[in-house]
Amino acid sequence: MSSITIITPTYNRADLLPRLYESLLKQTVMDFEWLVIDDGSSDGTGELIQNYIQEKRLPMHYEKQPNAGKHTALNRGIAQIESELTFIVDSDDYLTPDAVEIILSYHNRYRNTDNLCGYSFLRCHQDGRVNTAYFPEDEKIDTYLSVRINGNIGGDKAEVFYTDILKQYPFPVFEGEKYMPEDVVWMRMSGPYQMLHVNKSTYICDYLEGGLTTTGRRMKIHSPNGMMLRSQVYLDNPETCFKVKVKMMLLYNIYGRFAGRSAGKLLAGVKQKFLWLICYLPSLLLYFDWNKKYK
Repeated sequence: MSSITIITPTYNRADLLPRLYESLLKQTVMDFEWLVIDDGSSDGTGELIQNYIQEKRLPMHYEKQPNAGKHTALNRGIAQIESELTFIVDSDDYLTPDAVEIILSYHNRYRNTDNLCGYSFLRCHQDGRVNTAYFPEDEKIDTYLSVRINGNIGGDKAEVFYTDILKQYPFPVFEGEKYMPEDVVWMRMSGPYQMLHVNKSTYICDYLEGGLTTTGRRMKIHSPNGMMLRSQVYLDNPETCFKVKVKMMLLYNIYGRFAGRSAGKLLAGVKQKFLWLICYLPSLLLYFDWNKKYK
């Protein structure tokens, strides 16, 4: 059994998956397998991946499900992973040649650290620029909330998780909604568990037209219950800084409106009543603006 499973949820990315596949073939350490969960593609993704499997150049597994969103594809894949580590890699991105080697080198050093749930590495753009920012302290062990959120380190990073811990935190699913932010899970793990934050790039990101990042707000508006839950996870954590709580309260009210909740129900759903009252009017104005622009 391999040490790492690289899981790739994908939807209509047959034109880009070859780039990821080639990056996997170029790894300096091949102690991994590739699990592709197809979220209802109609562009020949299945035939492409079956061809790769027949080549037998690396251990692979492929499954297809009806289109239900990235988070459901991740739940399906993570539930069957048996390797010690799980690395989520999107279908429109690819890895540096030494990615697996870097991950395993740090894992060998830190694997016996108490309350560690995984490792956070850097993502870079194709021109070598680090996505958003470096970590302020290399090899710092702390929670996702402390380093990334309260530390104002925005942007996506390359997270590798201990599989047995990740399985304890499946992505919530709301019927009819196809989007669930990954940080809902990262935040739920933050506190009980910490991560090692490493200033080394393992991942090349390419934010393309039609991807979740570029279509974000419209996708979120059509998944309002998931977005409300995300806000509540931040609001309910006592370690979340005040600035972030204000932002999350605004979003909680905005997406609550998109979910059809009344003001009374929204107020009843949070503990911070005074903060809710302060944010109510600004969130209402933003709701009307977003409804006009995106709905």
